[in-house]
Amino acid sequence: MINLYYINSDKMKIAIVSGKDEGPTKLNAFDNALLKAEIGDVNLIKVSSMLEKNTEVVDLPKLKAGSMVNCVLSEITSSKKGDKISSSIAIAIGENLGCVVENSGVNKDSDDIINESIAMVKYMMEVRSEKILELIVKEESHVVENIASVITAVVYLED
Repeated sequence: MINLYYINSDKMKIAIVSGKDEGPTKLNAFDNALLKAEIGDVNLIKVSSMLEKNTEVVDLPKLKAGSMVNCVLSEITSSKKGDKISSSIAIAIGENLGCVVENSGVNKDSDDIINESIAMVKYMMEVRSEKILELIVKEESHVVENIASVITAVVYLED
């Protein structure tokens, strides 16, 4: 009897993006932020927050307009002038798997948003008894002038 095994040596690839912008409506502000992050011309499919153990962070390639793209998306939109809106993504990659956390807030210090994100992703790894080998955080903030949106995202890329 012959046992055949397929070994996939390819790494999972992700890109980390962010964008912020104003618009005449909340929807338009959100769309403009997606465009600034270079993910405004695709259909985003929100997924939960798990990564393969050998995940590689790469630059976002040009995505085919209209394509279906998996992502973990953090977004916040406000129409209150003067609000500071912040969005963050934290990624922890371990020996066996990785986790992604999204976080956002209004009128919070950027360091607090970042620290909350780190604490959440560390906890997710801890309850899985997973040692963190790499920790990455991306945060974006904006002070609202009229109607604004801020997004950060992890985009799952296909080979």
